[in-house]
Amino acid sequence: MSEQYFDVIIVGAGLSGIGAAVHLAEKCPNKSFVILEGRKAMGGTWDLFRYPGIRSDSDMHTLGYKFKPWREAKAIADGPSILRYIQETAVEHNIDQHIRYSHMVTAADWSNTDQQWTLTADNNGTPVVIKGNFLFMCAGYYNYEQGYTPEFTGRDRFQGEIIHPQHWPETLDYRDKKVVVIGSGATAVTLIPAMAEQTAHITMLQRSPTYIVSMADEDKVANMLRRFLPEKLAYRITRWKNIVYSQFSYNMTRWRPRMMKRFMINGVKEELGPEFDVKKHFTPDYNPWDQRVCLVPNSDLFLALKSGKASVVTDHIESFTENGILLKSGETLNADMIITATGLNVTVLGGTKFSIDGRAIDFSDHYTYRGVMLSDIPNIVSVFGYTNASWTLRADLISEFVCRLLNLMDQKKAKQCTPRLQPADKEMSQRPWFDDFSSGYIQRVLHQLPKQGDHEPWTNPQNYSHDKRVFLRQSLDDGVLNFE
Repeated sequence: MSEQYFDVIIVGAGLSGIGAAVHLAEKCPNKSFVILEGRKAMGGTWDLFRYPGIRSDSDMHTLGYKFKPWREAKAIADGPSILRYIQETAVEHNIDQHIRYSHMVTAADWSNTDQQWTLTADNNGTPVVIKGNFLFMCAGYYNYEQGYTPEFTGRDRFQGEIIHPQHWPETLDYRDKKVVVIGSGATAVTLIPAMAEQTAHITMLQRSPTYIVSMADEDKVANMLRRFLPEKLAYRITRWKNIVYSQFSYNMTRWRPRMMKRFMINGVKEELGPEFDVKKHFTPDYNPWDQRVCLVPNSDLFLALKSGKASVVTDHIESFTENGILLKSGETLNADMIITATGLNVTVLGGTKFSIDGRAIDFSDHYTYRGVMLSDIPNIVSVFGYTNASWTLRADLISEFVCRLLNLMDQKKAKQCTPRLQPADKEMSQRPWFDDFSSGYIQRVLHQLPKQGDHEPWTNPQNYSHDKRVFLRQSLDDGVLNFE
C-alpha cells in the first residue's frame, strides 16, 4: 500500500474542485496539492448526468468561475457545454496534471500527534493511502452511485421500463411511447420539453406544485457587452448585474412573499392562458424559495404543455400497475415508460468515514463555522453552495477563504487551525444547518448535518453579500479559529 504526502488534498474534480485548485495554484503557489476523483473523468454532475436536455438551472455568468469568462451566447447552457468549460479551465491552468482518477476516498483520519490527515482511497480495488496537512472537500452534496427513489407499491408489477435520470441508459428509445415523469423539480421540468417531440405523450406527475419561472436562455446584455468591451470587463459587469438581480429577487421573496407569489403565479397564467388550471398545478402551498424555484428557458415547458404533447397531473400514487400508475383519485395513467425524477440522496462530506485519532466523527454533534468548517475538527473545509443562488458563487468565495487561511497559517508558522467554541457559545440555542429550506432532499438528512448556533460565526448564512465581506475581507484571526 503506497503512501504519498501533499500540503493540501482536494477531494472531487467537479466544478468546485477544479475551481478550488485554480485558486490554490494562483494564491498559494508554494503549496503542493492533489485532486482525488472517485470517477474516471472530471466534471462531477456535468459528466455524470446524461439525460435529455440536461442544462444549468442558473445563468452561466454566475455559475461560471469568477476568473474565467463564459464565452457562449447561451447563458442557460446545456450539460456538454458546461463540461467543456470545466475541462478547458483544468487544461488552461494545468490542473488536469494534479488529478488522480478512480480514487474514491473512503476514510479520512486526523492525527493530533502528526497534525495531518490520512486518507484511504479505493483505486479500482487497490487501497491507496495519501497524507496531507489540509483537507478541502469539494465532493458535492449527493450520492453519485444512487439517486433517491421512494418505495412505490406494486413497482414490480409494471411491465415497462423504469429509469432514474441519474442513471440514464445511452441507448434508451422513448420514441412514440407514453412516458410518465414522476416529479416536478429541476430534472422533471427539463425532461418534459426535451422528450415531448419524440414521445407519443409525456406526463409530469407531481404530488404538489413547484414554483416555475421562464427566462430567456440568452443574456442580451451580456452578448452586447462582449461586442464593445474587453472580455473580462464585460463578464465582470454581467456577473455583477446578475448577482444584484438574483439577490434582489430572493430578498423580495423574504420581505414580500405574498406579492412575489402572485407575481410568479401570474407569470404562469400568462404563459398557459385562462383555460389551464394554474391554481391546481402551478400554485404551491409554500412561499417562494422555501424550496428552490425551477427555471425553464424560453418557456419550453409551457410550450410543450400548450402543444398537447405534454400534460401535468397533480395527485398521489396509489400503486404501480402492469400498464402504468393508479392514482389516489382513482385515475389511471397508462405508460410504456416511467421516469423517477424523484431527487437525490444527499451525503455528508462525500460519504467518507471521518475520524480523529481513530475515533469516529458524528458531524451532527458539531457546529458549523460560517458554513464551511466544523467546531473542534482541524484543517478541513467543505464546499456547499447556495440554495438560493448559483452554486459557484459560494464555491469561489470558499476557495479564496481557504487560500487566505493557508497563507495566514504560514505566517503564524501554524500546522493546525481549529474552530473552537468559546465559553459563551456553549449556551447558544441550536438550529438545523438549513432552517428555512424545506426541500425533501435536505429534510431527509438534516439529522446527519452539523448544527447552527444563534450567532456568528456559528451560522450558515445563504447570503452572497455577507459571505463576500466575511470570506474576502474580514480578519481570520477572530479569536474563534485556534492556530497551533
